[in-house]
Amino acid sequence: MPKKSAARPGPAQWDQGAGEALRARLIREVADDLAVDALPRDRAGKPPFDEAARLREAGLPALLTPPGPDGRGTDWRTACAVVREIAAADGSIGELLGRHYALSWSARFFAAPERADRLERRAVAEQWLWGGSTDLPGAEPAAEPGLALTPAGGGYLLDGRAALAAGVQVSDRLVLGGVDTATGDWLMVRLDPERPGVTADAAHDRLGQRLTGAGTLTFDGVPVLVDEVLGTVPRDEHSVPPYATLAPLALRLALVHVALGTAEGALAEARDADRAAPGRLPGTPPEDDAYGDAYADRTGADPYLLLAYGELVTAAHTAAVVVESATEALARGLAAGGGFGVDERAEIAVRVAAAEAVTGRAAMRITTRVLELTGGAADSLGLDRFWRNARVLTAQASPAHRLRDIGDHYLNGTHPPLTLRA
Repeated sequence: MPKKSAARPGPAQWDQGAGEALRARLIREVADDLAVDALPRDRAGKPPFDEAARLREAGLPALLTPPGPDGRGTDWRTACAVVREIAAADGSIGELLGRHYALSWSARFFAAPERADRLERRAVAEQWLWGGSTDLPGAEPAAEPGLALTPAGGGYLLDGRAALAAGVQVSDRLVLGGVDTATGDWLMVRLDPERPGVTADAAHDRLGQRLTGAGTLTFDGVPVLVDEVLGTVPRDEHSVPPYATLAPLALRLALVHVALGTAEGALAEARDADRAAPGRLPGTPPEDDAYGDAYADRTGADPYLLLAYGELVTAAHTAAVVVESATEALARGLAAGGGFGVDERAEIAVRVAAAEAVTGRAAMRITTRVLELTGGAADSLGLDRFWRNARVLTAQASPAHRLRDIGDHYLNGTHPPLTLRA
């Protein structure tokens, strides 16, 4: 597997004593740094070695880990706000960071509390960037076989292939689910991707999210130590503890924040472009019967342009309200540990599904419309990258399935599937 590029000189770990104002300034600086060269990096489409180095230099992998009693890490609400801000500057890196944060909770979902605490401390100290997936192979005959863990020498040998949407070449540790070939049990493991037997194949020429480091990992007899097994997942998914099933919801909601940030970033860049080159919205009448030329001498005050931005800003605000509701619900679930049941989990799942449905539609509407609002400037500004990124993000979840689950829950009181599959 290719070696990661060396990180730029910088802090090995985030200063946990830093205040909120300093944290906010740090995030703003990282976002601004990514925004400066977002377009040429997107067009180059190279593996995100340099981008991952920027994140490590700023200490973000250590900052975006679950909160601990010693002051380490970041709470769910704050971390999602960070991911959203980074995504507004660069959707790919927002996704890379969002997946990292969601996966950094894996030890709490699947391991004993003492082991989870030790692992999180080490991850913060060494500033691991997490990658992987908590998905498990499906039970249906046509499902992918997934990863196999064969008992050997007091541990396991890992074989198989895993297609990942991010981090195949830049992650420091992976979270993966596989099947124990001896018992049929589902196991969650963590793994160093630079271990012998791991091969990474990057995905090229993606439509959008080109800098997430997507690709396929192949495992050929890769040793996995017993201590690297986070936990066993019941084969009957109805027996999976409700808290563990927050894992896919956490990932889905992190990606919702990425999509919302992408839409907000597109809207902000379109606004700046129209301020710099004001003009009437392409395709609109030269005169409005109510306003005439009253707006001709006012920069950016074309009534049709104002109407368009008013609609898009409202769509973004509406999505943000729904997303914040889901974020609060999931934050409460995470804080409760194992102290909640299937009813509470169902409520969280419904709110996350609503956030996905609303944000997906808003992101596509906004990123499509900004191409029209900016006219000929869209190509030179590279605003198409926002549309491409939003398209790839929203294609990962079916709005029809999410809306069906919401309707079934509301009408019949049916709980969304209690599953580890996203």
